[in-house]
Formats: sequence, structure tokens, C-alpha cells
Amino acid sequence: MIVLSERIKRWYEGKGEEMARTLARLISVPALSPDYGGDGELEKAEVLTGILEDMGLPRPRRYDAPDGRAKGGVRPNLVVELPGSDPALAILTHLDVVPPGDLSAWETDPFKPVIREGRLFGRGSEDNGQGLVASLFAAKAAAELGADRRIILYFVSDEERGSGYGLRFLLKEHPEIFPGDAHYLVPDAGNRRGDLVEVAEKGVLWFRVRVRGRQVHASVPHKGVNALRILARVLDSVDRELHSRFPERDELFRPPTSTFEPTVSSSSSDAPNIVPGEAEAIFDCRLLPGLGGEEVLEAAREAARGLLPEGASLEVEEVNYIPAAPKTPPDSPVVVSLLRALRELRGIEGRVAGIGGSTFASFLRAEGMHAVVWSTIDEMAHQPNEYCVIENLVADSMVMAHMAMQS
Repeated sequence: MIVLSERIKRWYEGKGEEMARTLARLISVPALSPDYGGDGELEKAEVLTGILEDMGLPRPRRYDAPDGRAKGGVRPNLVVELPGSDPALAILTHLDVVPPGDLSAWETDPFKPVIREGRLFGRGSEDNGQGLVASLFAAKAAAELGADRRIILYFVSDEERGSGYGLRFLLKEHPEIFPGDAHYLVPDAGNRRGDLVEVAEKGVLWFRVRVRGRQVHASVPHKGVNALRILARVLDSVDRELHSRFPERDELFRPPTSTFEPTVSSSSSDAPNIVPGEAEAIFDCRLLPGLGGEEVLEAAREAARGLLPEGASLEVEEVNYIPAAPKTPPDSPVVVSLLRALRELRGIEGRVAGIGGSTFASFLRAEGMHAVVWSTIDEMAHQPNEYCVIENLVADSMVMAHMAMQS
């Protein structure tokens, strides 16, 4: 076992600069969803195809999801396969990135990557460029070191906007490309130490609470129905009811309970002297496995009953819902393989856990596949001055290569 780790470490000696250059090349190509005003992922997919050719890796198969808003009318998904024995090691990363946001908060151009103090700065460097480039070099290392395991790399579109043109499209239209017994690794969440092995995710429910009253001048409030005041009472009641009704705990997660957070609010008033006739707020709920979205919605509706004065009406409606997928068993072969690689290569004892965030591993788990989410990151995703630690890029790739070469 020590021999395997040393062989991998020797292969990666001096590779950091080349890996950083590869990542910089990809960052330089914005891949923004048309939902964000971008052209999609086609150009980046074409650049990645050239990188694969330069590295001597197999040419990818392309599965295009039609989208007339995007460049070329498609959202491309690439699959690269290195033949070998099963069960395959399958690594999934995404091509798209989120917009840079407030450019004044960036110290550098988000799409002109800069290396400084061992970090590579640029939008998409951590999310998901680090995992993508790490998987490329892991496949190359495994091939050159004589691994006999089948390796499948998936590079998909649209992860940042729900995966309708990416992984969900592939699972629906091309299920044959996903072996049921493969070891699925999604390097798209993690922590600084690299010991968090994510095997479960909470369900995600967003729901809107909307109150309608009657708008009037604020000097004569008795002639109107203040929707904002009613909404405040409703939100307080809903918040208390949800926490009281659903106190269940699962120590796999942090926090170990379902969470119910009001996050966005607005009203129809655009001046201090107008009593609003309409007001609304949105709850972001992260639900433990076993708790359904409809249960939460019904509890919210019950909590609001009796709080509406005459002349007011209320709506509680779902905005988005992703049910919690089944957990990947902690003793699943892919979990065991990752924990072994961390221990033998990096001396890290990994810890199995669940998270409240959502990755596209949940779509795989919903189809009965065993997937883990893991990477070594500073959690800079979606932030200004996003960066990837080059040392982590190399170290994570070594772990992937180790998983590919385990007997």
C-alpha cells in the first residue's frame, strides 16, 4: 500500500505548475448560463476538448441538451472513458460558473486568472475548476501508472441553475452512460482540512408567503389593510410552528435539525408614506431525510390561519423543492475507497457527514447510485476573489488517482 502511494507522489512531482496553467486556461473562458445573461458552456467545452487531446486522453463523447438561448443552440455535456475493469471510478464536475457579481469587490479581473502566493484567482477556480482539472490529471496519472480500473469523467453543464441541461438531462435521456455499480465521486464541496466525506444532503424547499391587503396613504391607515404588518405576524407564527412541529435530529448533519430560514422579503410600497397592499417573504428550508415538503407547507398554512383580519388574503406556495435523496451508506465501497486514499496518501482520517447544501450528487443518489462529495477547499465558491489553492489542486488529484488504482 505504501508503494502505491509513493508511486503516485512521484508521478505528481513538479506537476503543480502544469495543472495551474490548465486551470487558468479554463477560467479564461466564461461559461455562464443564459439565465445569467451568458452564452452557455459551448466554448469552454471546446477548449476542454483541446486540453484532453493535448494530454493524450481519449476524445470525449458529447451529449448536447438543446437550448436555443445558448451559443450554438446547445448546452454540451462531455463524457471521457478510459477502459478497464469494473466497478468504474466515475468523477463528475461541471463546466458552468456563476457570474462574478460586484466587480468592484474583485482585486483582479474574474476571467483573467492570476497566481499569487500559491493561489490561483478567478471565477470558477474553486467551483468547479479545481475538481475538474484534478480529475483530468488523475485519469492521466492512473493511465500512465498502469491502472486497470475503468475511469469515467463527466463534465456537465448547468449545475449552477438546477442541472436541467446537465446531469438531470443525462440521467433522463442517456441513463445507459451511468453504470449502477460505479464509484461516483463529486468534488464540488468540502473543507480546508479535506477530511469531510459527504454522504447525504438535506432536502431543499423554498416557499413564498404572500399577503394581500389594501393600500392607502399612511396618514389614514384605518382606511386600508397593512399587508406588511400582517406578514410580520404570519412570519413569526410560521417560524415558531415549523421549529416546534419538526424537532427531529440526525447527528450526521451540522446542524443536526431541519432548518427554516426567512431570507427574502418585499412589499408593494415604494415610499415611506404608503401603507403597502401587498407583501411577501420567502423561506429557505433544509429538510432532514424523511421530512417531506408538503408536510412543511401544510404546517406553514396552519400557522397562518386565524391571523388574517377582514379584507386580507394569504398564499403559501412552493417556489422550489428538491426532496432529500437516500444517503450513501457509510460502508459503501466508494466511501471506503476515499477514506483509504486519504489515510494512506495524506495521513487524514476522514469523517463521514451530511450537509445542508445541495450538490448534484443528490440526483445520482435519487437513482440508487452511491456517490460521495469531497474536496479540499477554502470554501470560496460564489465569492469575490474566488481562488483555488494550487497545493490542494495537486493533493486532491492524487487522492483521485489513488482511488483509481486501488485493487
